[in-house]
Amino acid sequence: MSLEPFLLRTTSDLGSVIPVILPENHTTQNCNIFVGTWNVGGVTPTDDLNIDDLLDTHDTCCDIYVIGFQEVVPLKASNVLGLKKKKISRKWNTMIKKTLNKKSISQLSSKSNTERSNLLHDFHCLKSKRMVGLLISVWVRSNLHQLIRNLDVSCVGCGIMGCLGNKGSVSIRFMLHDTSFCFVCSHLASGGGEGDERNRNSNAVDIFSRTSFPTSKLGSSVQLPKRILDHDRVVLLGDLNYRISLPDKETRSLVYKKDWSTLIEYDQLRMELTEGQFRAWHEGAINFAPTYKYLPNSDEYFDKDFETKRAPAWCDRIIWTGEGLKQILYDRCESNLSDHRPVKAIFSTQVQVSQAGCRTFYFSDRFNQIPTDLELVSSDEHSTNRGQLNFQSTIKRRKKNCSMKKGNEELWLDGVVWWLAMAKVPCHCGELQRAPHLELLITLKEHAESKLFNRAIGEFSELLASIEFCFSDT
Repeated sequence: MSLEPFLLRTTSDLGSVIPVILPENHTTQNCNIFVGTWNVGGVTPTDDLNIDDLLDTHDTCCDIYVIGFQEVVPLKASNVLGLKKKKISRKWNTMIKKTLNKKSISQLSSKSNTERSNLLHDFHCLKSKRMVGLLISVWVRSNLHQLIRNLDVSCVGCGIMGCLGNKGSVSIRFMLHDTSFCFVCSHLASGGGEGDERNRNSNAVDIFSRTSFPTSKLGSSVQLPKRILDHDRVVLLGDLNYRISLPDKETRSLVYKKDWSTLIEYDQLRMELTEGQFRAWHEGAINFAPTYKYLPNSDEYFDKDFETKRAPAWCDRIIWTGEGLKQILYDRCESNLSDHRPVKAIFSTQVQVSQAGCRTFYFSDRFNQIPTDLELVSSDEHSTNRGQLNFQSTIKRRKKNCSMKKGNEELWLDGVVWWLAMAKVPCHCGELQRAPHLELLITLKEHAESKLFNRAIGEFSELLASIEFCFSDT
């Protein structure tokens, strides 16, 4: 690996010089993503509810988990119009955390070396967001958390009066390395009558047209995706409520025969995927029974003689668009908590990684105030023959040359970050497999006030995270 020369350019809006690292090329990194959706019918989970099957923790080892729920609260007027109840979100997230971070000796022994290494990293909640009954929760391994940036959320209500949140979507987007992801948890219009499919399509149009994300971040020139479909990888999950366009009696007969191939020919969503508004989207083969509508606490479908005459249907779906996503699992789970069955999918994808931590970094005019005696370490000191970098000695030298009197801490910190951006990075340092910037952060915390350290984490996290890839063995 080698670095292109640094180019300096100016921007009119910042009026300052911006160092830009231009990498020679990119590499890719594999990533497994779990996606699950479940309409829980307004039922509060019991403390002993087991969601191992839903999260597929016994059989798979994923890097990112995205779980979407619908109807986490009953969709009655008081919940649609009232204040949010944080308890229910906390309860589901507590269950997810406990399940994902539950490791057994048998689990570790049955995995490959790479999977065992991954299992040693706990999962942390990247973001959880609720809108009325919709809840989406995204969890990532601790070793990936620092590599995710540009995290944003967008909520669209298209329920009552076309704007309330009993129906709609909650979307979460982020960048992992140099690849953008968007996950859309949706609950579309219900019903199997005439005109209901048109309402669902209208909901989908509203979601795609009204969902919007910031296109830029303060201090960055990178143009970010604004709309859902502008992202590299997009997954739509939820109770999409599409039904089977057959008479009730015929639908039930085919369900009891487990004739999924015939049923799927009349599935409304499959028709939309083939020739409708979802024709640019993909869905895996459905080899499982319809997920709706079941009797409470039962494995039996509602019968046509009951008050609710809705025939079985695949209401709960996971579809995707964008190049680079490969689905390796698509199945349902068998929890009978509600009248829906959960659906899960696992995707394998490759994300683009800049070998040199390709980023555009913006620095304030405070860099012009850095004392001249804060000299940069020569490039010879960072030749590949050294085999390692000693951040500790470099930072101590900076500390010595810039007195740590009150008011100078920020200048010293800026000097450190400037050095990181401009330093010559060695090639093929195989010994530096763990993130060397951790040592830098430890040193910063030792010498800087807590407030300053916290600001450094927030303001320079993108830069610090990128340093890890500068030292990867290629």
